[in-house]
Amino acid sequence: MPKVAILANENGPNLVMVDGKVVAALCRCGHSSKKPFCDGAHHQAGFRAVKAEVTIIE
Repeated sequence: MPKVAILANENGPNLVMVDGKVVAALCRCGHSSKKPFCDGAHHQAGFRAVKAEVTIIE
C-alpha cells in the first residue's frame, strides 16, 4: 500500500506526496489562477502560514 502524505509548506502550497514523490501542489492562498493547483501567486500575495504535515497510514 502506498504511503500518502500532505505537507503544508510554510508560506506555500499543500504538497500531495505518494511514496515520497510530489504528485500535486495545491493552492492554499486562494490567489492562484490555476486553482486548485498552485501557480506561485502566494509570493506576490504575501501569503503567510505555518508548516504542517498529515500522513495517511492504513
